[in-house]
Amino acid sequence: MNKVKDLERLKSSGVVAVLRRVPKAKLFPLVETLISAGVNVLELTVDSEDSYQSIKELREQFSDQALIGAGTVLTTDEANQAIDAGAQFVFSPSFNEEVVKLSVEREVISIPGVMTPTEMVKAHQAGADVVKIFPASAVGPKYLKDLQGPLGHIPMIPTGGVNVDNTASFIRNGAVAVGIGGSLIDNQLIEQDDWAALKEKAEAFKAEVEKGRGA
Repeated sequence: MNKVKDLERLKSSGVVAVLRRVPKAKLFPLVETLISAGVNVLELTVDSEDSYQSIKELREQFSDQALIGAGTVLTTDEANQAIDAGAQFVFSPSFNEEVVKLSVEREVISIPGVMTPTEMVKAHQAGADVVKIFPASAVGPKYLKDLQGPLGHIPMIPTGGVNVDNTASFIRNGAVAVGIGGSLIDNQLIEQDDWAALKEKAEAFKAEVEKGRGA
């Protein structure tokens, strides 16, 4: 594993797609669609069907094309299983110091969920590579801007409530990337196998990231 390179890849992408409980039969065509749209950082939540096996299979098939990680990781046991399966990063909705330290020891990217400045500093001091501002809908883009003065050295990824209308604003206000779930991973489109529409959604988010970066 090359954690430094993986971290650069994550930040460069700007979009982390959150795949939660996607039916196994739809998972691979969904991943292929996202990658084709330039969304190549994929978080598979561990509460998904057969999640650890799916992480393993995704790494085997897409290791050259995408960064594959685990999400909704709450315990060290879940973190270990995910990393054993090949997860390149560990996303959590909360800050668990033991999960962070385990991820650091096993040389994968650690991204715990935080909300307050105190949590951000504690997570960063524990070794977190990035912090997940969650739920971002509760605070909005300006919150990240306000944090940049004292805490701009800590990379931040807002998740929860990020949509195509606020993505550029989050990036403009300091986010290194955004985590996107339901506003991108549309269950109805997946059920209908409407991969063209899903690709358009993914491309729109990528365009908003570039707009936020001033491209």
